[in-house]
Amino acid sequence: MDLLEDTIVPEHARDVKHEAREFAETRIEPNAEEYYETGEYPWEILEAGMEANLVAQDIPEEYGGRGLDLEQTLAIAEEFYKADAGIALTLQLASFGAEIVYEHGSDEQCEEYIRPVANNEQITGLAVSEPETGSDLAGMTTTAEKDGDEYVLDGEKYWIGNGVEADWVTLYAKTGDDENNRYGNYSLFIVPTDTEGYDAEHIPEKMGFRASKQAHIELNGARIPEENRIGAEGAGFFMLAEFFNHGRVIVGGHGLGLAAAAIEEANRFVHDRNAFGKDVSEFQAVQHKLADMRLEFESARALTWRAARKVKEQDDAGFWAAMAKTKATEVSTDCAEKGMQLHGGRSVLTENRISRVYRDVRIPVIYEGANDIQRNLIYSQQPR
Repeated sequence: MDLLEDTIVPEHARDVKHEAREFAETRIEPNAEEYYETGEYPWEILEAGMEANLVAQDIPEEYGGRGLDLEQTLAIAEEFYKADAGIALTLQLASFGAEIVYEHGSDEQCEEYIRPVANNEQITGLAVSEPETGSDLAGMTTTAEKDGDEYVLDGEKYWIGNGVEADWVTLYAKTGDDENNRYGNYSLFIVPTDTEGYDAEHIPEKMGFRASKQAHIELNGARIPEENRIGAEGAGFFMLAEFFNHGRVIVGGHGLGLAAAAIEEANRFVHDRNAFGKDVSEFQAVQHKLADMRLEFESARALTWRAARKVKEQDDAGFWAAMAKTKATEVSTDCAEKGMQLHGGRSVLTENRISRVYRDVRIPVIYEGANDIQRNLIYSQQPR
């Protein structure tokens, strides 16, 4: 059963998809259970991914990357997430936020910060969410006050991938206070994590994605030079909106990989068991569950790959990105739920992969904008 077969994948993305599959099968999947149990950061696998040129390679060739496009990155995502979501997220977070810098930053910023990431000398992160604010990008309270040729940062960030491990983060902060222009009050900054006044600690263990580390960041008078601002002051919201259109398509790939894992585990389990004198897979109720899982998966995959093309072409990008993220992540939760039911009592054993998938699927429906927010975007941005 090859649920992630490549006929739906654009031809130019197939080679890197095959690279990702080989890496996932040889380096991620065999170590998934161990890292889930220990909750350790998978440095060795991250370094192996770097050596395989599968980490941070969306960065343009002029700064040392492979220049992978959205469809190629999606192809990697679905393969990695099928193998293990926690490790996969660590690999993809290694350059999270870098796209904002190389799309909107200066040449000097790209040379100083982007090239080392492409060369696997540094990793980064994106600091947007806050303890009391998640999806409301115009409601963040962390401030960046101008003081001469510096900005002074004060506030907190929460759920920040690599907030401890990163060499620098792309940070979203409030620089204005115009009540009539909520979306023009925010800017983005490059913040080295060794900046005085930047303090980060790991958030306590999560139920899923355990091989990926998120942080609580406190900013207490952290000073950064004015040249660390990305683009124009007040343009941060609009940069993030564009960035999240790409990110939400990739999160669709997260859902596809997890759904594929759930379907494969369920099929494998029911074909290896007998009840009432026959193979469990012969029961019509079981067949219907498996059929529904496959129907929804194929629908989500077709939508996600169509959305990748639409976003790449900037054709109603926000609408298609929200559609893909919502559908694929919710299909993954449904497939994991059905997979648990088909496993019966054994589903609760952590040694069984389905239990890890079941825990992991609860997370992508929330990050990159909770799916209730996505439904608002789908309705408001649909072509009319």
